[in-house]
Amino acid sequence: MLFRKKIERSCAYCQYGTALEEGLTLCTKRGVVPSDRKCRKFSYDPIKRIPVKPKAPDFAKYTNEDFSL
Repeated sequence: MLFRKKIERSCAYCQYGTALEEGLTLCTKRGVVPSDRKCRKFSYDPIKRIPVKPKAPDFAKYTNEDFSL
């Protein structure tokens, strides 16, 4: 959920952080830090949060008869 009341802190989606490469974030307050780091200056930015892609539906359990009228 993107807009939960209780968000686990992470520099990856803080307003002060900018993603550099996989696993690293450039923080305006702390410098280059790991993306999973937490600090007191955390301020949540929902735009930086990337939601998990949903799984593709499995149509293997259906037959052609299920799709005919």
